Amino acid sequence: MATEWQHGAIVPVDIEEQMRTSYIDYAMSVIVMRALPDVRDGFKPVHRRILYAMHEGGLTANKPYRKSARVVGDVLGKYHPHSDSAVYDATVRLAQDFSTRYPLVDGHGNFGSVDGDSPAAMRYTEVRLAKIAQEMLEDLEKNTVDFMPNYDESLQEPVVLPSKIPNLLVNGSYGIAVGMATNIPPHNLGEVVDGLCLLIDDPNTPIETLMKHIKGPDFPTGGLIQGREGIKKAYTTGRGAIKVRARVEIEEMAKGKNRIVVTEIPYQVNKARVVETIAKLSRDKILDGITALRDESDRNGMRIVIELRSDIDPQIMLNNLYKHTQLQETFGVIMLALVDGHPRVLTLKQMLEYYLLHQKEVITRRSQYELDRARAREHIVEGLLIALDHIDAIIKTIRASETDEIAKNALMENFGLSEKQSLAILDMRLRRLTGLEREKLEAEYQDLKERIEYLLGLLGDEAKVMQVVKEELLDVKQRFTDERRSEIVRDESGLDDLDLIPDEPMIITLTQQGYIKRMHANTYRTQRKGGAGITGIKTKDDDFVTKVLTTSTHNTLLFFTTAGRVYKLVANDIPKASTRTARGTHLVNCIPALEKGEQVTEIYDISSFANYEYLLMVTRQGFVKKTLLSEYTNVRQSGLIAINLRDGDELIKVVTTTGDDHIIIGTKTGMAIVFSEADVNPTGRASLGVIGVRFKQGSQDEVVGADVLTSTDEVLTLSSDAYAKRNKATAYSVQQRGGQGARNFKKGSTVVGLLTVKGNEEMLVITESGIVIRVPVDSISLKKGKNTIGVKVQRLDETDRIASVALAPMEETEED
Repeated sequence: MATEWQHGAIVPVDIEEQMRTSYIDYAMSVIVMRALPDVRDGFKPVHRRILYAMHEGGLTANKPYRKSARVVGDVLGKYHPHSDSAVYDATVRLAQDFSTRYPLVDGHGNFGSVDGDSPAAMRYTEVRLAKIAQEMLEDLEKNTVDFMPNYDESLQEPVVLPSKIPNLLVNGSYGIAVGMATNIPPHNLGEVVDGLCLLIDDPNTPIETLMKHIKGPDFPTGGLIQGREGIKKAYTTGRGAIKVRARVEIEEMAKGKNRIVVTEIPYQVNKARVVETIAKLSRDKILDGITALRDESDRNGMRIVIELRSDIDPQIMLNNLYKHTQLQETFGVIMLALVDGHPRVLTLKQMLEYYLLHQKEVITRRSQYELDRARAREHIVEGLLIALDHIDAIIKTIRASETDEIAKNALMENFGLSEKQSLAILDMRLRRLTGLEREKLEAEYQDLKERIEYLLGLLGDEAKVMQVVKEELLDVKQRFTDERRSEIVRDESGLDDLDLIPDEPMIITLTQQGYIKRMHANTYRTQRKGGAGITGIKTKDDDFVTKVLTTSTHNTLLFFTTAGRVYKLVANDIPKASTRTARGTHLVNCIPALEKGEQVTEIYDISSFANYEYLLMVTRQGFVKKTLLSEYTNVRQSGLIAINLRDGDELIKVVTTTGDDHIIIGTKTGMAIVFSEADVNPTGRASLGVIGVRFKQGSQDEVVGADVLTSTDEVLTLSSDAYAKRNKATAYSVQQRGGQGARNFKKGSTVVGLLTVKGNEEMLVITESGIVIRVPVDSISLKKGKNTIGVKVQRLDETDRIASVALAPMEETEED
């Protein structure tokens, strides 16, 4: 409870109720009188008052400029008693071609820039109405809109402007009220007029049809609008999010370099701040690879130049710029406006309908005003013609009268004239008595009758009124429309992590204990055969590298495990090692679904799946299974069963096949078998498969390599003591699946790998101690016979052995 003075007495009041009432009054005042535009003319009160004050002051487009301070003073003193800076800021915004799609104020002087520079003080700048603004005020004097008293009731101001321009959509609006806000984007005048004309012709036109004409927002700064989904949602619900990107071009420079050139930026984005942000991100190495950054904008247009290092993919850099800077922004649409003094969120069609209702009322009131004026003039002209018909008697009557009043009454009594007609005759000059003047009066009288007939027909037919609205809109379109600035393109704004990283060649290594890492392929330089190699990974004493895979950061990898399961992982999700000798990260951190004791025995790159139909799997015990690739396209995070395994068996190889290939399988004891894939019938994903190769009983043999073999391939075989050899595919005879095969390596040797090669690759060999060497495949001797040992490819310590072998793309050779 509180108290207040009322007529000198203390009256108790409920403070809660008082606060509620006062706050609601304040909120409604802000909503109606300050922050939100009227749906009819698209103006907030301050903008409406600025234009009306300039109109009253005669600052039309064909008159000289006047100081902005003068306009601000008129607005403050007559209509808007608030801050002078607020009025000047609103005037400046109406004059800025980068803020207002169709500027309504023609400014002379410094009105700021897209870099965020402040305009000059109001005492330095000058303004006048733009030509298009005069269309907003036309016919204001013809009783087209209501007027209301100004703040001190000393003057009258318009409640709303006639607004021949659909300003709310054309120039948009932005405002924050109490508990609500509006953010209406600007549009192209020609498109909005086309939509209005379509709605005049067919009021039942759906929004989808209107959107074929009003394609979307058209920002004064241009830019690329990403897709139509946000536009459609905004137009159909009144709320939506529209993504806008800068317009950029990637230009090639000398020495393999590229530069990104920005020529347009999203609406309401500060260009200087964008440049500062890019510079800071470059200094902080968040955007690595920028060698130069310049703002080359001039009076001919915007141009921000970002030069890149030769090793930087410009598209990846551009994607990062979109993510980290305001070169991509989201415009949150809230189509909120005042309808009959109440805030409402409107759809596109509702906005157009309310504008047409306003224009219908404006044309109706204007026509009624003109009809009343025409009728009044017709009445006067009728009296003048009567006077000319009885001119002598009229003159005699006037001369006989002592006063004007007596003369007026005599004319009314003797000739049947009205008071207005009598006064007009008394005011008539003698030169109107000539014959020529009579002809003019008769022609005017006839024109007035035709005009009255037209206006009566217009006011009696709503369709004719709307046709006038349409004609005037088309006239406005012809005189003021321009080309669309914002281009609507396919939505490419949904960037995922891969869009932000370069697609680079990578080498994935996996150790026997499950440590995985990725390194750039250039980390391992090429050496001549017989070299000592370089340390590719430091492992624990009891760990060694088992798998090496050459892939790319964007590729998806399938991980096949000893348990016969398959998991999916993007190569870039594998942590990149900080140094070449780093051990890496345990695989369970990348694939949490791995069970205890489950190890990855094969990593497969699925980037080439489109060219094949089947996956063929080979187990260590010699089983093979063929399954359609489509069975493995949707791998869950928890993994899928890839193959059913017998106890003690494990999966060691997976290849893609066409259905008509030949398969080669090599064993640990140096045997190899080649058979037709057709011998293996396709089965389901969770099947066991069939025997691919049989081992000699009691030999404790096992499969160490398998691959697809074509007639142009060569077979590369490597032993644990670092001997390698190549054989042509023709050296291997095709047998029936399930046989023991033929001798492929000198008896007594232990084979660790068998691969098919083309001869233009490099062999990447890794020892159990983690030593890595790259050897060109064509440096390995090509043998005619299979039962040979080959050449030494790496010097090994006495306790070291070869662990695994993989292929990598050929690179330029360096000296050790």
